[in-house]
Amino acid sequence: MGLYKSLFKQTAIYGLATVLPRMLSFLLVPLYTDILNPGEYGEVSIIFSWLVLFNVLLAYGMETSFFRFYNNYDDKRAVIGTATISIFWTTIVFLIGSLLFRNTLANFSGIDVEYITYTIWILVLDALVIIPFSKLRAYQRSIVYAIIKIGNVAINLGLNVFFLLYLPKIAAANPDSFLASLYVENFQIGYIFVANIIASLLTLIVLSPNYFHIQWHFDTQLWKKMLRYGFPILIAGLAFAINEHFDKILLEIFNISKSEIGAYSACYKIGLFMVLFRTAYSLGIEPFFFSYANNENAPQTYADITKYFVIFGSLISLSVIVFSDILKLFLIPNETYWSAMKVVPLIVLANFFLGIYTNLSVWYKLTDRTKMGAYISIVGAIVTLTINFLLIEKFSYIGSAIATIAAYGSMMAISYSLGNRYYPIPYDKNKIGGYLGLSVLFSFVYFYGFRENYFVGIGLLVVFIYFVYRNEKNTLLGILKKSS
Repeated sequence: MGLYKSLFKQTAIYGLATVLPRMLSFLLVPLYTDILNPGEYGEVSIIFSWLVLFNVLLAYGMETSFFRFYNNYDDKRAVIGTATISIFWTTIVFLIGSLLFRNTLANFSGIDVEYITYTIWILVLDALVIIPFSKLRAYQRSIVYAIIKIGNVAINLGLNVFFLLYLPKIAAANPDSFLASLYVENFQIGYIFVANIIASLLTLIVLSPNYFHIQWHFDTQLWKKMLRYGFPILIAGLAFAINEHFDKILLEIFNISKSEIGAYSACYKIGLFMVLFRTAYSLGIEPFFFSYANNENAPQTYADITKYFVIFGSLISLSVIVFSDILKLFLIPNETYWSAMKVVPLIVLANFFLGIYTNLSVWYKLTDRTKMGAYISIVGAIVTLTINFLLIEKFSYIGSAIATIAAYGSMMAISYSLGNRYYPIPYDKNKIGGYLGLSVLFSFVYFYGFRENYFVGIGLLVVFIYFVYRNEKNTLLGILKKSS
């Protein structure tokens, strides 16, 4: 049980580093939807979608490659130095090139050049902390990692609240004050990006000692190996970004109004509860997968972990869907955004499928077949793009939500099939399939048949919990006996 206790501890701390910042970010959603109209929020969502795509490009798989070589390469200082130097110089080249051609980028994307400039600086600052954060995870300094991550988001949140809520009031009450000179009328969207830049800059300053305490020796042969390993991760990351965020860009391309895009983006955030669980789990599990790979019990351990992920994920997704109309009162209090609530079950379950795919993807990471992961992600991206192109014109953002769940569902199925061939893991297919199928069935029956009837919703939750207890009773009793 020590293994699971250690895994739980790491996941809990990384979960805190992920969940708490995102919970703080949750507070930005009601702030934005209160200050901005749906059209303005739609514009912000489109810009952040481009931001995610370029984040992936600037990382180019080096983070995952770093973990792989750090755990398997004798000269760990060379791995740290080579990865750091690589990210540093590619980021500097990007900074110079993008600033020179920012007007061209603005014309291509239809985004104001001022916002393009802010986005460039955010991308650069975030890229420069990729390896320092990876080092903290590799050194298992999860508490330091959590403090810095939480600090970044707390500063960002505080600045957003100050710029959007208090600064206009201060400027109106004391027009001759210094703070009033910082106020620019109708600059709400700009303040959102300025707050992000300041938070990212302070994070880089905190982590900057990493650049002064490394071996500034660039190992070309090691770098080539890391690039080869990381390139499929880059492709997979781009495909993921397309699956997760490109729908907002496509909606604009298909001339869907920014107001509809804003409503869709806001209701999409309710699915963040499932994202929190999935992300926290992924941060804790990826280093574990690599470090435990040589253990003879690894396949069975991975199978057990996947089963319990499905159990907890099913319970979380069903709970979020049942109580989504209560959550919206706190997360999106502005009723003008509620027209898109119908996408919530699709987005929540799509993120659950993606979490299961993360578990199933262990086979291609441990067998150095990362190209297969890229191929699977490309299939998902093709599904996303195809369904979006087929359905957006007729169903607007509903088509985008359908595309998301179809993409992640197909990736999950393909990874399971290929994993059985290359790295067989004895998954308990009957139980996993039962928990997954029941949670999906209950979710759709409740939301589209008995929505806001909480007697039915809570009843379905109770039935699901009893179903889990009946099937896992012996395991649970065994754990209790060992811990007593």
